[in-house]
Amino acid sequence: MPHRASVVIVGGGVIGASIAFHLAEAGVRDVVLLERGALGSGSTCKAAGGVRAQFSDELNVLIGARSLDAYARFGERTGQEIGLRRVGHLFLLSEPDHVAAFTRGVALQNALGVESRLVDPAEARRLSPLITTEGLLAAVHSPHDGHCTPQSVVLGYAGAARRLGARLYTGVTVQDLELRGDEVRTVVTDRGRVTTDTVVCAAGAWAGAVGAMAGVDLPVPPLRRQMLCTGPMRSLRELSEPLPFTVDFGTSFSFHQEGPGLLIGMSDPMQEPGFDTSYSPHWLPRLGAALARRAPALLDVGLGGGWAGLYEMSPDGNAVLGRSVTPANFVYATGFSGHGFLQAPAVGEIVRDLCLGRAPFVDVGPLHAGRFAPGAAAPRPESHVV
Repeated sequence: MPHRASVVIVGGGVIGASIAFHLAEAGVRDVVLLERGALGSGSTCKAAGGVRAQFSDELNVLIGARSLDAYARFGERTGQEIGLRRVGHLFLLSEPDHVAAFTRGVALQNALGVESRLVDPAEARRLSPLITTEGLLAAVHSPHDGHCTPQSVVLGYAGAARRLGARLYTGVTVQDLELRGDEVRTVVTDRGRVTTDTVVCAAGAWAGAVGAMAGVDLPVPPLRRQMLCTGPMRSLRELSEPLPFTVDFGTSFSFHQEGPGLLIGMSDPMQEPGFDTSYSPHWLPRLGAALARRAPALLDVGLGGGWAGLYEMSPDGNAVLGRSVTPANFVYATGFSGHGFLQAPAVGEIVRDLCLGRAPFVDVGPLHAGRFAPGAAAPRPESHVV
């Protein structure tokens, strides 16, 4: 372990790895990243891997679009292929208010240069042949979205960061942050102490504990999200066009092709916050009901393995991203509420600029943690539907 670094990043998932890469690429040579497990072993390796610019508010559209462009050029910049498949995202809408909200979202996305369109149920079925259209009012399709492999993204960022001089350490637990005046000056770990000019918290679902060490409230409780893979599906081999990443918006049931089968996920509105990542079949009845309603052909498909990961949920569903007032050298990037992987490239750029005292490509003031303080007058992000 080094005794000193100009920037110490706490957390080695896709957000931390992206930050390390962007700082090293900008010429910061003594970047240190600390991860208590293996790189990507927290939430990143459990992610579905979706990437998109479809959002209903300007800030998230711009961050998503910037990240999508970076993923398209990822191999050129890092030397790592990530299996990017730009098969599109398709949101299925069964409620009139959802159709109205997504119609407004499409207008905003198009105005910001993101290609998306409202389609009728018949077109939705043509794009995603595994669905049924009963009760479906409309859908929204964005052809340039898609999915890629989270583990490959972490490896790409980590490898490129190391080649540029960053030092990434795994199996290191951060135990405390020591302040001197209004700044964090020492990161205390189980393998030694590191003095630093700047600390970046990219600890995902564990960010609240790291923030508390610095006296910064990061209200991002963890929430379990479960996924499973199907067995091989002959029908996928017979498709004339690639299957889009399909989301039944009303239930959150989603699927996309993963190898010879599908990767399926769905949120559980009854899930209590906590760090439990054990896989439990309790969600299968709700999933079965969603399948029966929207994709009954999947009820007869064999199921493979399942797993659980953690979202770090902010109170308003938007990222918690910025530099604290006190300590003045504490930067945080967390609270992505399920959008961290798709936003990671742009977040790496943003945090790099916050560390270097530069203006990021978007104003992230509305994402500051201070917006949650009692009586706060801080600007707040727009609420987004998706």
